[in-house]
Amino acid sequence: MVYPIERKLVVAVSSSALFDLSESNKVFVDEGPLVYKEFQKKNLDKPLPKGVAFPFIRRFLSINTRFSERMPVEVVLLSKNSVMTGERVFRSIKHYELDISRAAFLEGASPYPYIADFNASIFLSANEDDVLAAIQAGHPAGVVLPSNVVDKEDDLELRIAFDFDGVIADDEAEAVFKAGDLKDFQAHEQSNVSIPHNPGPLADLFKKISFMQKLEDKEIEKASDYKRIINTAIVTARNAPSHERVIHTLESWGVSPNKTFFLGGVEKSRILRTLRPHIFFDDQLSHLKSDADDIPMVHVPFGIANRNDV
Repeated sequence: MVYPIERKLVVAVSSSALFDLSESNKVFVDEGPLVYKEFQKKNLDKPLPKGVAFPFIRRFLSINTRFSERMPVEVVLLSKNSVMTGERVFRSIKHYELDISRAAFLEGASPYPYIADFNASIFLSANEDDVLAAIQAGHPAGVVLPSNVVDKEDDLELRIAFDFDGVIADDEAEAVFKAGDLKDFQAHEQSNVSIPHNPGPLADLFKKISFMQKLEDKEIEKASDYKRIINTAIVTARNAPSHERVIHTLESWGVSPNKTFFLGGVEKSRILRTLRPHIFFDDQLSHLKSDADDIPMVHVPFGIANRNDV
Protein backbone atom coordinates (compact mmCIF):
# COMPACT_ATOMS: atom_id res chain seq x y z
CA MET A 1 0.00 0.00 0.00
CA VAL A 2 1.41 3.39 -1.03
CA TYR A 3 1.77 5.81 1.87
CA PRO A 4 -0.35 8.99 1.78
CA ILE A 5 1.77 12.14 1.99
CA GLU A 6 0.74 12.62 5.63
CA ARG A 7 2.67 9.44 6.50
CA LYS A 8 5.62 9.89 4.18
CA LEU A 9 9.03 11.24 4.98
CA VAL A 10 8.99 14.39 2.85
CA VAL A 11 11.97 16.56 1.96
CA ALA A 12 11.23 19.98 0.46
CA VAL A 13 14.02 21.39 -1.66
CA SER A 14 14.49 24.64 -3.52
CA SER A 15 15.80 24.70 -7.06
CA SER A 16 18.86 26.58 -5.73
CA ALA A 17 19.78 23.62 -3.51
CA LEU A 18 19.00 20.89 -6.04
CA PHE A 19 20.76 22.56 -8.98
CA ASP A 20 23.62 24.98 -9.54
CA LEU A 21 21.82 28.19 -10.51
CA SER A 22 24.86 30.48 -10.36
CA GLU A 23 24.76 31.23 -14.10
CA SER A 24 21.01 31.82 -14.08
CA ASN A 25 21.17 34.03 -11.00
CA LYS A 26 23.90 36.15 -12.55
CA VAL A 27 21.65 36.80 -15.56
CA PHE A 28 18.77 37.72 -13.24
CA VAL A 29 20.88 40.10 -11.10
CA ASP A 30 22.79 41.70 -13.97
CA GLU A 31 20.07 41.93 -16.61
CA GLY A 32 16.71 41.67 -14.85
CA PRO A 33 13.69 39.34 -14.89
CA LEU A 34 12.72 39.75 -18.56
CA VAL A 35 16.17 38.79 -19.86
CA TYR A 36 16.27 36.02 -17.26
CA LYS A 37 12.99 34.62 -18.59
CA GLU A 38 14.31 34.64 -22.14
CA PHE A 39 17.58 33.07 -20.99
CA GLN A 40 15.73 30.17 -19.36
CA LYS A 41 13.49 29.74 -22.39
CA LYS A 42 16.50 29.68 -24.72
CA ASN A 43 18.23 27.07 -22.52
CA LEU A 44 15.10 25.05 -21.77
CA ASP A 45 16.59 21.75 -22.93
CA LYS A 46 20.04 22.37 -21.44
CA PRO A 47 20.11 20.49 -18.10
CA LEU A 48 21.10 22.55 -15.10
CA PRO A 49 24.31 21.42 -13.36
CA LYS A 50 23.92 19.39 -10.18
CA GLY A 51 23.64 21.41 -6.97
CA VAL A 52 25.01 20.72 -3.50
CA ALA A 53 21.92 18.80 -2.35
CA PHE A 54 21.66 16.72 -5.53
CA PRO A 55 23.68 13.66 -4.33
CA PHE A 56 21.60 13.52 -1.14
CA ILE A 57 18.28 13.91 -2.97
CA ARG A 58 19.10 11.27 -5.58
CA ARG A 59 19.97 8.69 -2.95
CA PHE A 60 17.08 9.69 -0.72
CA LEU A 61 14.65 8.96 -3.57
CA SER A 62 16.27 5.55 -4.04
CA ILE A 63 14.58 4.47 -0.79
CA ASN A 64 11.38 4.19 -2.83
CA THR A 65 13.15 1.81 -5.21
CA ARG A 66 13.94 -0.48 -2.30
CA PHE A 67 10.41 -0.23 -0.92
CA SER A 68 8.39 0.16 -4.11
CA GLU A 69 5.18 -1.21 -2.60
CA ARG A 70 5.20 1.44 0.12
CA MET A 71 6.90 4.41 -1.61
CA PRO A 72 7.58 5.87 1.88
CA VAL A 73 9.54 9.00 0.89
CA GLU A 74 8.94 11.99 -1.33
CA VAL A 75 10.74 15.11 -2.50
CA VAL A 76 8.75 18.29 -3.18
CA LEU A 77 10.19 21.22 -5.10
CA LEU A 78 9.52 24.64 -3.54
CA SER A 79 10.68 27.30 -5.98
CA LYS A 80 10.69 31.10 -6.05
CA ASN A 81 10.58 30.88 -9.85
CA SER A 82 7.38 31.44 -11.78
CA VAL A 83 5.88 28.37 -13.38
CA MET A 84 7.18 29.61 -16.75
CA THR A 85 10.80 30.16 -15.70
CA GLY A 86 10.65 27.02 -13.56
CA GLU A 87 10.02 24.84 -16.58
CA ARG A 88 13.75 24.39 -17.10
CA VAL A 89 14.03 23.06 -13.55
CA PHE A 90 11.45 20.36 -14.28
CA ARG A 91 13.16 19.53 -17.58
CA SER A 92 16.38 19.06 -15.61
CA ILE A 93 14.59 16.86 -13.07
CA LYS A 94 13.38 14.69 -15.94
CA HIS A 95 16.88 14.61 -17.49
CA TYR A 96 18.40 13.26 -14.29
CA GLU A 97 15.48 10.82 -13.83
CA LEU A 98 14.54 12.12 -10.40
CA ASP A 99 11.10 11.02 -9.24
CA ILE A 100 9.85 14.48 -8.26
CA SER A 101 6.31 15.31 -9.32
CA ARG A 102 4.99 17.76 -6.71
CA ALA A 103 6.07 21.39 -6.82
CA ALA A 104 5.11 24.94 -5.90
CA PHE A 105 6.26 27.86 -8.09
CA LEU A 106 5.83 31.07 -6.15
CA GLU A 107 7.05 33.84 -8.46
CA GLY A 108 9.39 35.52 -5.98
CA ALA A 109 7.49 34.75 -2.77
CA SER A 110 9.23 32.91 0.06
CA PRO A 111 8.37 29.19 0.12
CA TYR A 112 8.40 28.72 3.91
CA PRO A 113 4.62 29.05 4.55
CA TYR A 114 4.05 25.90 2.49
CA ILE A 115 6.52 23.62 4.29
CA ALA A 116 3.91 22.22 6.68
CA ASP A 117 1.28 21.96 3.92
CA PHE A 118 3.48 19.41 2.19
CA ASN A 119 4.27 17.63 5.48
CA ALA A 120 7.98 18.31 4.95
CA SER A 121 10.43 17.30 7.69
CA ILE A 122 13.11 19.59 6.23
CA PHE A 123 13.32 22.46 3.73
CA LEU A 124 16.69 22.77 2.02
CA SER A 125 17.59 26.01 0.27
CA ALA A 126 20.65 28.02 -0.69
CA ASN A 127 18.70 31.18 0.18
CA GLU A 128 19.58 32.15 3.75
CA ASP A 129 16.70 34.63 4.11
CA ASP A 130 14.12 31.97 3.20
CA VAL A 131 15.62 29.52 5.70
CA LEU A 132 15.74 32.10 8.49
CA ALA A 133 12.09 32.97 7.85
CA ALA A 134 11.20 29.28 8.00
CA ILE A 135 13.06 28.70 11.28
CA GLN A 136 11.53 31.80 12.86
CA ALA A 137 8.09 30.51 11.87
CA GLY A 138 8.83 27.18 13.56
CA HIS A 139 9.51 25.12 10.42
CA PRO A 140 12.50 22.77 9.97
CA ALA A 141 14.93 24.23 7.46
CA GLY A 142 18.60 24.49 6.57
CA VAL A 143 20.89 26.60 4.40
CA VAL A 144 22.84 24.50 1.92
CA LEU A 145 26.36 25.93 1.96
CA PRO A 146 28.53 26.17 -1.17
CA SER A 147 30.76 23.18 -1.88
CA ASN A 148 32.04 21.11 -4.76
CA VAL A 149 29.48 18.56 -5.90
CA VAL A 150 30.64 14.94 -5.99
CA ASP A 151 28.05 12.37 -7.03
CA LYS A 152 29.66 8.98 -7.53
CA GLU A 153 27.22 6.81 -9.46
CA ASP A 154 28.56 3.57 -7.98
CA ASP A 155 28.20 4.83 -4.39
CA LEU A 156 24.64 3.70 -3.61
CA GLU A 157 24.68 4.24 0.17
CA LEU A 158 22.97 7.31 1.64
CA ARG A 159 25.04 8.74 4.49
CA ILE A 160 23.43 11.42 6.67
CA ALA A 161 25.20 13.09 9.59
CA PHE A 162 23.69 15.27 12.30
CA ASP A 163 24.94 17.44 15.11
CA PHE A 164 22.92 16.81 18.28
CA ASP A 165 22.29 20.02 20.26
CA GLY A 166 20.26 22.60 18.36
CA VAL A 167 19.59 20.13 15.54
CA ILE A 168 18.13 16.82 16.77
CA ALA A 169 17.59 18.15 20.29
CA ASP A 170 16.65 21.67 21.34
CA ASP A 171 19.17 24.27 22.51
CA GLU A 172 18.62 23.87 26.28
CA ALA A 173 22.12 22.50 26.91
CA GLU A 174 23.77 25.02 24.59
CA ALA A 175 22.08 27.82 26.54
CA VAL A 176 23.60 26.50 29.77
CA PHE A 177 27.04 26.31 28.17
CA LYS A 178 26.77 29.82 26.74
CA ALA A 179 25.66 31.25 30.08
CA GLY A 180 28.50 29.55 31.98
CA ASP A 181 31.31 27.22 30.96
CA LEU A 182 32.04 23.57 30.20
CA LYS A 183 31.94 22.66 33.89
CA ASP A 184 28.44 24.14 34.25
CA PHE A 185 27.33 22.33 31.10
CA GLN A 186 28.61 18.95 32.30
CA ALA A 187 27.02 19.41 35.74
CA HIS A 188 23.68 20.37 34.17
CA GLU A 189 23.67 17.34 31.88
CA GLN A 190 24.60 14.99 34.71
CA SER A 191 21.85 16.32 36.97
CA ASN A 192 19.34 15.93 34.14
CA VAL A 193 20.70 12.68 32.70
CA SER A 194 17.40 10.81 33.11
CA ILE A 195 15.33 13.61 31.52
CA PRO A 196 15.18 13.34 27.71
CA HIS A 197 15.88 16.47 25.73
CA ASN A 198 13.01 18.21 24.00
CA PRO A 199 13.03 17.69 20.22
CA GLY A 200 15.00 20.10 18.07
CA PRO A 201 14.12 21.33 14.57
CA LEU A 202 15.27 18.15 12.81
CA ALA A 203 14.00 15.62 15.35
CA ASP A 204 11.10 14.64 13.10
CA LEU A 205 13.47 14.09 10.18
CA PHE A 206 15.79 11.97 12.31
CA LYS A 207 12.93 9.88 13.73
CA LYS A 208 11.44 9.20 10.31
CA ILE A 209 14.81 8.24 8.86
CA SER A 210 15.17 5.83 11.79
CA PHE A 211 11.82 4.32 10.80
CA MET A 212 13.19 3.76 7.28
CA GLN A 213 16.13 1.96 8.87
CA LYS A 214 13.70 -0.30 10.72
CA LEU A 215 12.20 -1.21 7.35
CA GLU A 216 15.72 -2.20 6.34
CA ASP A 217 16.05 -4.28 9.53
CA LYS A 218 13.02 -6.29 8.39
CA GLU A 219 14.62 -6.84 4.99
CA ILE A 220 17.74 -8.20 6.69
CA GLU A 221 15.56 -10.64 8.64
CA LYS A 222 14.24 -11.90 5.30
CA ALA A 223 17.60 -11.99 3.55
CA SER A 224 20.91 -11.86 5.42
CA ASP A 225 22.74 -10.61 2.31
CA TYR A 226 20.56 -7.49 2.08
CA LYS A 227 22.76 -4.39 1.75
CA ARG A 228 21.65 -1.34 3.70
CA ILE A 229 21.34 1.92 1.81
CA ILE A 230 20.76 4.26 4.79
CA ASN A 231 23.61 5.06 7.17
CA THR A 232 23.12 7.70 9.88
CA ALA A 233 25.59 9.33 12.23
CA ILE A 234 25.57 11.79 15.09
CA VAL A 235 28.71 13.94 15.25
CA THR A 236 28.70 16.02 18.42
CA ALA A 237 31.23 18.09 20.34
CA ARG A 238 30.02 16.45 23.57
CA ASN A 239 32.09 13.87 25.42
CA ALA A 240 31.75 11.87 28.64
CA PRO A 241 29.94 12.30 30.96
CA SER A 242 27.46 14.45 28.99
CA HIS A 243 27.13 11.65 26.42
CA GLU A 244 24.77 9.77 28.76
CA ARG A 245 21.87 12.17 28.30
CA VAL A 246 22.22 11.93 24.52
CA ILE A 247 21.95 8.15 24.72
CA HIS A 248 18.98 8.32 27.10
CA THR A 249 17.19 10.81 24.84
CA LEU A 250 17.61 8.62 21.76
CA GLU A 251 16.47 5.53 23.68
CA SER A 252 13.35 7.34 24.91
CA TRP A 253 12.51 8.22 21.29
CA GLY A 254 13.11 4.65 20.15
CA VAL A 255 15.80 5.64 17.64
CA SER A 256 19.43 4.74 17.14
CA PRO A 257 22.06 6.06 14.70
CA ASN A 258 24.45 3.68 13.00
CA LYS A 259 27.43 5.67 14.25
CA THR A 260 27.85 8.15 17.10
CA PHE A 261 30.91 10.34 17.65
CA PHE A 262 31.47 12.15 20.98
CA LEU A 263 34.40 14.34 19.99
CA GLY A 264 35.06 16.49 23.06
CA GLY A 265 36.63 19.32 21.09
CA VAL A 266 38.19 17.35 18.24
CA GLU A 267 37.41 19.12 14.97
CA LYS A 268 34.37 17.60 13.31
CA SER A 269 35.96 17.94 9.89
CA ARG A 270 38.44 15.19 10.78
CA ILE A 271 35.59 12.71 11.22
CA LEU A 272 33.61 14.02 8.26
CA ARG A 273 36.54 13.50 5.89
CA THR A 274 36.44 9.78 6.72
CA LEU A 275 32.67 9.43 7.09
CA ARG A 276 31.98 11.23 3.76
CA PRO A 277 28.30 12.05 4.44
CA HIS A 278 26.09 13.14 1.57
CA ILE A 279 24.73 15.79 3.91
CA PHE A 280 25.73 17.09 7.35
CA PHE A 281 23.45 19.22 9.53
CA ASP A 282 24.84 21.54 12.22
CA ASP A 283 23.48 24.63 13.96
CA GLN A 284 26.86 26.36 14.32
CA LEU A 285 28.63 27.87 11.33
CA SER A 286 31.96 27.49 13.11
CA HIS A 287 31.49 23.70 12.94
CA LEU A 288 30.72 23.79 9.22
CA LYS A 289 34.23 24.45 8.04
CA SER A 290 36.42 21.82 6.49
CA ASP A 291 39.53 21.52 4.37
CA ALA A 292 37.56 19.02 2.32
CA ASP A 293 35.38 21.33 0.24
CA ASP A 294 33.30 18.52 -1.25
CA ILE A 295 31.35 17.64 1.92
CA PRO A 296 27.77 18.94 1.59
CA MET A 297 27.07 20.96 4.73
CA VAL A 298 23.81 22.48 5.91
CA HIS A 299 23.48 25.26 8.47
CA VAL A 300 20.39 25.01 10.67
CA PRO A 301 20.13 28.56 12.09
CA PHE A 302 18.23 27.56 15.22
CA GLY A 303 18.39 28.62 18.85
CA ILE A 304 20.87 30.41 21.04
CA ALA A 305 23.92 29.37 19.02
CA ASN A 306 22.72 31.60 16.18
CA ARG A 307 21.84 34.80 17.98
CA ASN A 308 25.25 36.13 17.10
CA ASP A 309 25.85 34.02 13.96
CA VAL A 310 23.11 35.44 11.73
